[in-house]
Amino acid sequence: MFQRLTLSFLALAAFLSAGPVRAQSSKPAVSAEELAKAAQNPVQAMISVPFQLNTTFNYGLDSLEKRDTQYVLNIQPVVPFRLGADWNLITRTILPVVWQPVPFEGAPSISGIGNLQETAFLSPAKPGKVIWGAGPVVLIPTSSNHALGTSKWSAGPSVVVLTMPGHWVIGALVQNVWSFAGPQEAPSVNEFLLQYFVNYNLAKGWFLTSSPVNTADWTQSDSKDRWTVPVGLGAGRVFHIGKQAVSTSLHYYYNVVRPTGSVPSGPYTIRFQFQLMFPE
Repeated sequence: MFQRLTLSFLALAAFLSAGPVRAQSSKPAVSAEELAKAAQNPVQAMISVPFQLNTTFNYGLDSLEKRDTQYVLNIQPVVPFRLGADWNLITRTILPVVWQPVPFEGAPSISGIGNLQETAFLSPAKPGKVIWGAGPVVLIPTSSNHALGTSKWSAGPSVVVLTMPGHWVIGALVQNVWSFAGPQEAPSVNEFLLQYFVNYNLAKGWFLTSSPVNTADWTQSDSKDRWTVPVGLGAGRVFHIGKQAVSTSLHYYYNVVRPTGSVPSGPYTIRFQFQLMFPE
């Protein structure tokens, strides 16, 4: 399954990059560091298509004798829209493709798509030193199996704030969603997410990064099943494949806090990201 995910990821990346390459000039429009900062800014007014593969090892309950590896490929296109001279609307879509081993005792391994997440950030077109965006986030129950995502429609607010002094890009994204529609028998949703990001950009497009995704499931009555708190680091580089601008990065995260009761988890994750960028 891992090989199929990887081949699908590469094929889709090649397909998406084939057309726009011809439309770009033979020289980069901006420097490598400027491209890196644009890729690291969640509300940058630039079309981009990140592919993010998260590989979580030893996935499953601590009580299980057999634990395996979970693969989640997030396809995350970002498309901006201008709303007059003063505002931008930045849309961000996340579609997860999942291969999940035995989530609980006696269950089979499962593969398919998870729930689609759609976020729309309203952001100033001419920001100051502090850059921000705010808007709604909606979770759409598109999962191909109930074990890969809730059957409930969910929504809530999402806010991102960042600053870019010198070589740094520092900020955080915060959101919480609550279920509002769907089958009555399906569990309710009340999920919190905090992703802080710290990036330092080096020469020739290289950068150091840390952007762990901290989550909390407020519906869990037992606190040991509520929080996932990873820490870790990564490194990457912005460069060109022919005329196509891309950003790649590799990260390692260890969950210092993770569910250990009824909710499956894994102690550490390796994240690889390949991002196509289409600057104006």
